[in-house]
Amino acid sequence: MTGTWLPPGEYIKTIAQATSYACLYFTDTAGRPVQLRATRAVETWQWPGGNMDPGESPWECAVRECREETGMAFEGEPRLLGTHFIRHRGEAWPANHIGFIFDGGALTDEQIAAFVLDPAEHTEVQVRSLEEWRAIMAPAGFDRLREIDAARRAGTVSYLER
Repeated sequence: MTGTWLPPGEYIKTIAQATSYACLYFTDTAGRPVQLRATRAVETWQWPGGNMDPGESPWECAVRECREETGMAFEGEPRLLGTHFIRHRGEAWPANHIGFIFDGGALTDEQIAAFVLDPAEHTEVQVRSLEEWRAIMAPAGFDRLREIDAARRAGTVSYLER
């Protein structure tokens, strides 16, 4: 350490940069995960969520994205299920990516049927058992689903790194 303090704007340029996302994890009343099929990569299944806007907290982002992507105004309390760290991927994504996954609770069949998907983002909603999800998801996506589901069942918080 040189003993010289940099102004915040200069110091920030010297440390790792990251983008961030937040989402809500839902199940149906039988405990089966609810996921949305992405439009840009039809093999990708996701939870309602997305990248944080400037000045937005992870919780605010999760609630906003849920409303935008499903039409549902979520009114629950913030309960973190996990954080997800994805190391930068070179030119494909030149910054680290950090996610915050919150517990959205259990939804009734009627609540799930009332989802109004944003067609620019998702094409369908499905409810499946973990074993059914395993059969159709990429391993990395399924590992995240399995870990978050386990954290919720155990009442703990999971740290995921990919």
